[in-house]
Amino acid sequence: MKVQNGWTHLLKAALEDFRRNKVRTALTSLGIMIGVLSVVLLIALGLGLKNYLKQQFESLGANLIIIFPGNISSSEEGGGLANFGVGFAGGATFDEKDLNSLSRISEAEYTVPMFMKSMVIETNGQRKLGYIIGTNEESFKILNLQLLTGEFFKKGDITASSKNAVLGFSLADGLFDKPEDALGRTIRAGDQRLKVIGVVKKKGDREQDNSAVIPYTTTFGKLNPDKSFFTIYLGTTNEDEVDIIKKRAKEVLLKRYEENDFTVTEQTEILSTVNQIFNIVNGVLIAIGSISLIVGGIGIMNIMYATVVERTKEIGIRRAVGATENDILRQFLTESVLLSLFGGILGLLLATGIVAIVRIFFPASINVFAVLISLIVSSAIGIFFGVFPARRAAKLPPIEAIRYE
Repeated sequence: MKVQNGWTHLLKAALEDFRRNKVRTALTSLGIMIGVLSVVLLIALGLGLKNYLKQQFESLGANLIIIFPGNISSSEEGGGLANFGVGFAGGATFDEKDLNSLSRISEAEYTVPMFMKSMVIETNGQRKLGYIIGTNEESFKILNLQLLTGEFFKKGDITASSKNAVLGFSLADGLFDKPEDALGRTIRAGDQRLKVIGVVKKKGDREQDNSAVIPYTTTFGKLNPDKSFFTIYLGTTNEDEVDIIKKRAKEVLLKRYEENDFTVTEQTEILSTVNQIFNIVNGVLIAIGSISLIVGGIGIMNIMYATVVERTKEIGIRRAVGATENDILRQFLTESVLLSLFGGILGLLLATGIVAIVRIFFPASINVFAVLISLIVSSAIGIFFGVFPARRAAKLPPIEAIRYE
């Protein structure tokens, strides 16, 4: 019971001191608050980016095989994470010949080429930066696009290199008064005049929502002079055939390219690679954010040292009436930990509010791990940086402390 009363008294004494010195308390906790805010936000944004990429891959549907130029997944030297960016810049240049060869794989239910180019799209004086996506009629299925109005282009549009286009919601909304108004209108992309035959519902993907999807044969010319594709998708509804399709696709491409010229992978493998990258990046960002916590801890130590000097006479009187060194140590440690916790909780609340706003536009999230780590770290910093001034206070000789002016 004495211990409980002792701690209760310490808490009341610490809170009373904070009340008397509100400005000092706020400024001391500010460093910890900023540190906790930084760490929690970095974790939340990292998780948000990971969630965003996961949603994009999952939106393509299950059992999807993706063929990239370059070696971006091999665990051998020159591949893997270290070569992730290099793979996109080199390797094979896929064309219609590859598309036709891959489409003959009997287990694959669809074969979809993808060409993408960022450019200004305009109509009647309205201009908007968007994307031209050259693909075939099967792409609408794997992209999970749903029509708002109009229709998708068909296989005959590929053969005829038609000038029909299906607009993303945001692009149509930016070029016309309402997205529905785009239907039947003409837009211009470079030297191409395209007729809008359909507008899709908002998907939440920035590139897709701001794109004009056209037959890939229509891009052949100034838009795509090499008549090449950035990637090719193969798909099936039978999960058991995914490995077979990957094997057959490699066999087909090896007839024309070297093994390191391309990568045949699937969603789960790409997500695994992306997760590894984000784990490393998150670790670095959290380490950078933690510097703010250390700076905040040093601020607490400095303030507590000043507090010890300011309250030297009070410490001497307490020692003279029977307070032990441990009593004084506990008193100043309690104040230090409370300052850290106060800053940590404020930082956590502020981070939660910011994340709640960000979630409207981006899938950021705060997990329990981030909350626990923030509170534990802020408490630990209070103890660590509070020990030195607390020990100095406890070691003051009572007589000298009472005489101090």
